[in-house]
Amino acid sequence: MQGKTVLVTGGAKRVGAAICRRLHAAGANVVIHFRSSLYEAFALRAELNELRPNSAFCVQADLLDLPEFPAMVQEVVAHFGQLDALVNNASSFYASPLSEVDAGQWDDLMGTNLKAPLFLAQAAAAELRRCRGAIVNIVDIHAERPMHGHLLYSVAKAGLTALTKGLAQELAPDVRVNAVAPGVIIWPEGEDWQDAERRRRIVEHTLLKREGEPDDIARTVQFLLSNAPYITGQVINVDGGRSINI
Repeated sequence: MQGKTVLVTGGAKRVGAAICRRLHAAGANVVIHFRSSLYEAFALRAELNELRPNSAFCVQADLLDLPEFPAMVQEVVAHFGQLDALVNNASSFYASPLSEVDAGQWDDLMGTNLKAPLFLAQAAAAELRRCRGAIVNIVDIHAERPMHGHLLYSVAKAGLTALTKGLAQELAPDVRVNAVAPGVIIWPEGEDWQDAERRRRIVEHTLLKREGEPDDIARTVQFLLSNAPYITGQVINVDGGRSINI
């Protein structure tokens, strides 16, 4: 990753921050996208720039505002001179049972999880082709087996899985496109997920009988970006075996 520039959406916190730290440690210049997590984004930028001056940069954008994307890509190229990789990590996540689904939920969950990755890839395509770069999308094991009560989220991640394969076709042979599907890595922040018994049951159905770590995802992203020159159009489940044991 030495000298490469990577844009990570939702890079200020949680798994996104782990991806930024891992890629930065491998030598990449990191662009930390955020919407509202300004404090966390600026703190991470300062942390990384302390380790290697002028190696981290922040961009703020609402991923539901598609016209911002070309300018965001241009800002990255103006700052670092290139864009070698895009990691579509940002995601909205909350329950959306059929009886409660509305147009606002559709716009938000489909927008952040599927629409934004498509149009951000479109905005970055020319630069990624020029650099012979790569895209990694963060999908979900529930793209294949929907999560009960999370209808729209599951549909959106299934769409992102299909988009990964479609983009691999569209952007070949210059740009590789793959995806990582996390299992139990960091528990969602919603109140429903604070139930210890619910968490125990989920871990029990994970073959390795434990939660994963954000760096498990980050290491896989790094592998796909820097050590997988003959892999494209694929999804790697990083889930401790949960997806085959639900």
